[in-house]
Amino acid sequence: MFALFLKKNIKWHGKVSHSFWTFLGHNNYDWSLNEAQIFPLNFQSKKSSCSLMKIFLVCFLACLITTAIGVLILSLVYLGQIGPKTGEDMMDSTVQEKPSQNKAESRFSFMNHLSSSKVFTFEGGAIQWARFREDPKDYSTEAEMRFGTSINKRQSKMTLGTLRIVSQGLRVPHWHFNANEHGYLLQGKAWIGVVDEGGNTVTTYNVTAGQVIFFPKNTLHWVKSVGTEDCLFVLFFTTHDELKTLDVDDAFFGTPEDIASRSLKPEGGVQFIRTFEKPIEDQAVNLPANLKELINNASYDQSANSSVWKYFYDLKGSKEFVFPGGIIQWARYRKNGVGLNENEQIYSESLNQNAETLTLGTLLINSNGLRQPHFHFNAHEMGYVISGCGQIGIVGDEPVPEFSVGIGDVFFFPIGTQHYIKSTCSEDLLMILAFSTGNQLQTLDMDDYFHATSDHILAQLFLKKQKEFKKIPVFTVDQAVNIP
Repeated sequence: MFALFLKKNIKWHGKVSHSFWTFLGHNNYDWSLNEAQIFPLNFQSKKSSCSLMKIFLVCFLACLITTAIGVLILSLVYLGQIGPKTGEDMMDSTVQEKPSQNKAESRFSFMNHLSSSKVFTFEGGAIQWARFREDPKDYSTEAEMRFGTSINKRQSKMTLGTLRIVSQGLRVPHWHFNANEHGYLLQGKAWIGVVDEGGNTVTTYNVTAGQVIFFPKNTLHWVKSVGTEDCLFVLFFTTHDELKTLDVDDAFFGTPEDIASRSLKPEGGVQFIRTFEKPIEDQAVNLPANLKELINNASYDQSANSSVWKYFYDLKGSKEFVFPGGIIQWARYRKNGVGLNENEQIYSESLNQNAETLTLGTLLINSNGLRQPHFHFNAHEMGYVISGCGQIGIVGDEPVPEFSVGIGDVFFFPIGTQHYIKSTCSEDLLMILAFSTGNQLQTLDMDDYFHATSDHILAQLFLKKQKEFKKIPVFTVDQAVNIP
């Protein structure tokens, strides 16, 4: 390498450059340089060490310059590759990355795998939530946070939870500051108590699977599992903020003992109050180990119908609205009580008189059936899958790919968004639905708005000949839930 450098840089027409050797101080030497020989033939020993040093310095300088140039070229190439992107480059990057992100996450704005969410366990049962949390750290997963944020942002006025109470367990007396509560009993048997304003009226009643319970905001109530199997409720609360609840035991232990004594006036006074010991574990769902020692006689009486039906509805035993592809049953308000029996009218009026109540219903879609695309004028919708499996589609303010739901899943449709539900299993798809209105629910199906729109308007919109829209049939039977 060194020989080639000398040959190319200091040899000129077969002779050594005069200026070069002048620089070295060797004008009187005969140098002959070729690829096979790079050292002088007549080189005096006394100057050899000096000459070699100067040659080394020249070569070293040349290497430094060559290396610097190479590094500079490589740096320019590298910077050209990783430098700031142009507007067009950034646009291309956004187009490629954003859809994949939406497809991976957008469904969780409208769906929650409640059955696999965090279980809050108590000695007498368990609770799971699909709800908004004020502190993001309280969410178990990013998917749960996306759902909670979604229902809060859209002011859904709904929170959903499942409550399991083991046999003889008790959801202790409590009330909710910021929500009415609606519940649907999936299994078991429960005894309910509701205390009206002033405590003058205590309404108690028994519920079995398929029936609905209702507790107005700030109304004290309890739920006791009285059957041989566990009770399982699906509960809806009329708030999209974090639910605020106070249990009676927490209220008691939060009260100064002298105030509690003066209020209750027990035998023994404040000394009796001091005998109460606050348990270490949360008693929200309670089942003491010595329950049989504590209770001598338990009565699960039923109040008069006029009181019970304010807080209770026999949804399973109500009228069935039958469609070609399924069945709907309603626990709802109907103006002037149209289509309701005497007891159902009491419940209907109770819903309408309390602010921010919900309409509940069960929707059964036969295998391969479809709840056709529709939207609601006056309510958000939230649902829970009881059995079967399905496919859901939403058309709203953001693109959402069709997604699947199964047992224990929760779904949410914001007001005004068009949505549909297909049954995709061999078994029927059964869901409990809640709508954020205590008034009469207002809904419009796709076939209804196509039939209601003039053919010439549709022709202009879809760029098809007007006569083509005569191919869309009008059925005598409502196709809200249909089959192919």
